[in-house]
Amino acid sequence: MRKEKVCLFGASGTMGHEAFKELWKRGKAYDIVVLLRPSEKNKKLFREYEREAGIEPIPGKGVAEGSGFKIVWGDATDYADVREAVQGVDWVLDAMAFISPEADYYPEIAKAVNTDGIKNIVKAIEAQPNGAEHIKLIYTGTVAATGDRLQSIHWGRVGDPLKPSIFDFYAVTKVAGERAVLESNIKHWASLRMTYIMPMDYEDYVSLRDPIMFHQPIDSFMENITSRDAGYGLVRCLDIADDSDFWRRVYNMGGGPSMKCVAYDYMNKSFQLNGLPGVEACTERKWFALRNFHMQYYEDSHILNDYLHHWRDSLEVYWKELRKSMPSGMRQLAAQCRNDPALRKRVEQTAYDLLKDVVENHRNGTVYWYKNKCDMRITAFYKDYETFESIPDWGTDMPQMDPEPEWHRLDHGYDESKEMLDLKDLQGAAEFRGGECLSKAWEGDMYETLEWKCAFGHEFTGKPFAILKAGHWCPQCVPPPWNYDEEARRNPFFAQVWYPNHDRDENNFYAEDCVQDIAGADKDKKK
Repeated sequence: MRKEKVCLFGASGTMGHEAFKELWKRGKAYDIVVLLRPSEKNKKLFREYEREAGIEPIPGKGVAEGSGFKIVWGDATDYADVREAVQGVDWVLDAMAFISPEADYYPEIAKAVNTDGIKNIVKAIEAQPNGAEHIKLIYTGTVAATGDRLQSIHWGRVGDPLKPSIFDFYAVTKVAGERAVLESNIKHWASLRMTYIMPMDYEDYVSLRDPIMFHQPIDSFMENITSRDAGYGLVRCLDIADDSDFWRRVYNMGGGPSMKCVAYDYMNKSFQLNGLPGVEACTERKWFALRNFHMQYYEDSHILNDYLHHWRDSLEVYWKELRKSMPSGMRQLAAQCRNDPALRKRVEQTAYDLLKDVVENHRNGTVYWYKNKCDMRITAFYKDYETFESIPDWGTDMPQMDPEPEWHRLDHGYDESKEMLDLKDLQGAAEFRGGECLSKAWEGDMYETLEWKCAFGHEFTGKPFAILKAGHWCPQCVPPPWNYDEEARRNPFFAQVWYPNHDRDENNFYAEDCVQDIAGADKDKKK
């Protein structure tokens, strides 16, 4: 009996490698294909699996295969490599992403991987014999697509407006990637919008340190997921039957109620892991932005768990597991800090000095923006210089950080209780978005391509599912540039996620090239 063949993209990433390990466990049930860049790191990471499969390693690009395992050493931005990887497969699992902060520093690569790469995958699937009908595609999106969701809109669900935060080029490229999937001819697809994926290895965890940590407001609400639960869930999609109602839907993928926390508490846990009392001992409150990042509680993440049953870890389990993976020297230092106040004070000061240098002297640092009059960054993340200057010290007028504050559900602009929508529902939803449904007839197929017009007069095509059920709208209005203040004035649907933390008299515009102000900033000190 022929085994099904599964192609995994992004198998060397935080989530992707966990997915690969789960898939490897199923090796007797599936043939496995991965597409990997031929970097030294990736070659080393997969050498063990090559040996198990009896594959002779090759230098550079090319194809190596044996015993039901195939590695395409190439690049997802090269269509020929993608076509080679997808050839003859039954499943495509896409865990591929070029994420922030690297995506902020190299926006061209972010677009090439996160948008053009998935378009290559869709094209390659549709080019296969009967590919659109037969091959199943699981795409991984991002919580960053919906931008910041602070109180009182901190609970989100699929169908809410898409609002990539200003300067968040990663989110922009992933929104475009998801739209390519939703508007494709593929019959079996699903998009899993990933929350923050928490790495299980301490070395991977500390490698995430970057001034981007200060972009997140301390009163953000998070429903995280561990990398192993994310990878496990992705591979569990292989168990979904062809005729399941799982297909052609978008899901929020979080870790469930036991993975919910406030950003302030998460930061405290991060410092306490290293034997320090918390975030206040090593940072200044002004360093943390007031808006324009992302994260939220998911109102609907249980829907995906009902299919995949991937909710296994809790925050308590996560911190214990992360502590186990700490190098022995770091574990010893953390223990000494907890028991020796004098040593702890010295380590606190060292941590403060290191972080102060990052936040003041790195082009992606919040205090750098203030000191160097980076007007657009300040207006996006703080509103204005006066607001930045007025932020008090820790412990004074702290924001409300109760883990369960009041909230209200967003209106999606149509009667969601109806089993079957009609043209009037589409017209009303379009009007609620400040535009029109231009199509004059519709038989109720949510995946039929129709014509629309937005509040700015752009005419475009789109499927009702992508618009009403997944939150997409006009592709020409998707940033960059970011023109959200004007969009909120014209689009009541979008205004719901803008005015909770923006004044109605704000009038900012962020040009298409605004993201270039920090391009290559990670290399500044290496010159």
